[in-house]
Amino acid sequence: MDHSISTSRLIRKYKNSDLDAVLKCWESAFRLAHPFIEEAFVAKVRVDIPALYIPNAETWVCEERDLVVGFISLMGNEIAALFVDPKKHGQGNGRALVDKACAIREGKITVEVFELNMIGRKFYKTYGFEYRDQYVFEDVGETVLKLTLNESQLST
Repeated sequence: MDHSISTSRLIRKYKNSDLDAVLKCWESAFRLAHPFIEEAFVAKVRVDIPALYIPNAETWVCEERDLVVGFISLMGNEIAALFVDPKKHGQGNGRALVDKACAIREGKITVEVFELNMIGRKFYKTYGFEYRDQYVFEDVGETVLKLTLNESQLST
């Protein structure tokens, strides 16, 4: 098995031609991390990503060997979306995307994550995000945690 993926990783601005790959990454990663979310909400978000979210966010993709394996969308200083193809989890792609966000937002980054999303919570905790607040997301009736990056945790 070739473990030299870090040398072939590229973080670049989203292009319209990336939409299908971004949706594929989103759906597989979302379903894995959010089994508690009902199908009707997933279907709504699938429509909203190209119609609302992508046009109103700054999106970057993670590409390996010319294939999109993940993406991050920023709205101001907030990570509005961070999804990596589950087959590519644990290989540094999510970290590379958040590193990019930190570089362009000078480390002042926040994120909201469902309390039941244990995959996302573990990732953000390991990265250095800390609990700030919480609320119930009425559309799905689930608790969302608001996290802020502890800038003293930044490795750069």
